[in-house]
Amino acid sequence: MSRNLILGAALSSLVVLAALVSFIWTPYDHAALDIPSKLAPPDNAHWFGTDHFGRDMFSMIMVGARTSIAVALVAVGIGIALGVPLGLTAAARKGSWLDEVIMRGNDLVFAFPSLVIAILITAVFGAGAINAIIAIGIFNIPVFARISRGAALSLWEREFILAARVAGKGTARISVEHILPNVANLLIVQGTIQFSLGILAEAGLSYVGLGAQPPTPSWGRMLADAQTMVGIAPHLALIPGLAIIVTVLGLNLLGDGLRDWLDPRIRVARA
Repeated sequence: MSRNLILGAALSSLVVLAALVSFIWTPYDHAALDIPSKLAPPDNAHWFGTDHFGRDMFSMIMVGARTSIAVALVAVGIGIALGVPLGLTAAARKGSWLDEVIMRGNDLVFAFPSLVIAILITAVFGAGAINAIIAIGIFNIPVFARISRGAALSLWEREFILAARVAGKGTARISVEHILPNVANLLIVQGTIQFSLGILAEAGLSYVGLGAQPPTPSWGRMLADAQTMVGIAPHLALIPGLAIIVTVLGLNLLGDGLRDWLDPRIRVARA
């Protein structure tokens, strides 16, 4: 295994562990207010200090990890569940009107960033984590559709696909039994990348008030609350910012490591 894979897996596991532990334990109640202890710097009592309401920053970071991971995970799941079948269908019907409709629909979605989509959804349904998931998930659909279509197109000309056609298998069965297993590695790597982008998107949406709403902690919301107090309490911005950096860095390293590990050509070249 490459160093990127090991380091990325270690950083990602650390964040996931913090999110899982937050379900059963946090040093303090993340929603408990302690005004006399507000803006306290990191010390033995509060490892990451306290915010402007006296809430424990370490507890909020742990619960915020849970929020970010949940939003990004569901959003990536939406992208995979809808995007991969669309991409495989478009590849199987290359050049047909169905292929054109799917790909032009992808181009249409790409024309609207997730933030714009979130604003539109929020204007109709109101702000919240569910709307952030929908917005990020919609943006992930064309990403996985393009990846799966591009990878599948080269496979449809291979000999084992021609043999499957001669055996009487239909396009849908070939896509599921032969195409999908051969593009799964690429989808796994892309999934880790989109997961890290989902973390960033959730933080960005929460920063502008379109993501998780108080009292649910969110790293983006913590950054937004800290922007006017950086001069007197820099830890309010540094700690959630570092949490985002570590998480995204770990997931990107994990994606690069998985790409190298799953690609047999790279393994042979290194050997």
